[in-house]
Amino acid sequence: MTTTECTPRYGNEAVAPNVNLHYQYFESQQPGPCTVLLHSLAMDHSFWRFVAPELAKQGSVLCVDLRGHGRSSKPQGPYTIAAMAADVRALLDRLRIDQVVVAGASMGGCVALQFAIDNADITRALGLIDTTAWYGENAAADWANRAAKARLEGFGSLVGFQQTRWFGEPFRARHPQVVQESVAVFVANDLTGYEGACHAMGAFDARSKLLGLRMPVSIVVGTEDYATPVAMAQALYQGIPGSRLKTIEGARHLTPLEVPKDITRMLSELRSRVQQ
Repeated sequence: MTTTECTPRYGNEAVAPNVNLHYQYFESQQPGPCTVLLHSLAMDHSFWRFVAPELAKQGSVLCVDLRGHGRSSKPQGPYTIAAMAADVRALLDRLRIDQVVVAGASMGGCVALQFAIDNADITRALGLIDTTAWYGENAAADWANRAAKARLEGFGSLVGFQQTRWFGEPFRARHPQVVQESVAVFVANDLTGYEGACHAMGAFDARSKLLGLRMPVSIVVGTEDYATPVAMAQALYQGIPGSRLKTIEGARHLTPLEVPKDITRMLSELRSRVQQ
């Protein structure tokens, strides 16, 4: 396949009342759907900085700051995963993008899954990274407690907990800059946006919709992911007809940062399944 270098442009578009989305767009003239990448909780479009430029050699790539995150609007809640997915669809309509491979990690994976459910007309393939269709019986309380801790004690109180969930010890030792950059994005979050996203994740349950997915679906998870364990990825695999599941030995929760080559390879292969 011919590859080209692509410099991204940035923009900000109104997608709903009081909601604008900021984005990074690697626009390409190569044929095929645009790959839409959705970040994890408390991150932003820079989450994909090791993945998006490589994928952009194959076609267009759009990295979005989801509602409540980055440079996008941070309206008062309640937030829902469905509303966040609708924001993305509205952005795509504004940008006149009508065919996509949508992929997300963790919270972004929930949004990508909901997007594919709601927008089968333009979703050519779906990538689910370190994510789930449902966080379990105690999800609402668990996520509410996480949001409350951030408000009462500040984001700094969660940093130690987050770092050990995000990255394995060897990675943290070898790549302190990546860890520091991730922490910097995390602590810069807006409490309103964070709380809204936490409550949205606690309420999310797409299990009943998995069977209806008909596009190619690839699922990936690290074997040491304690936030969305392998069992959650297996539940997705068992629930989605024809899906493919890959585990990455030794990786934890933020695989696009920890093992970006593996994630780039997975998404490239997913794109190729569309083009065959």
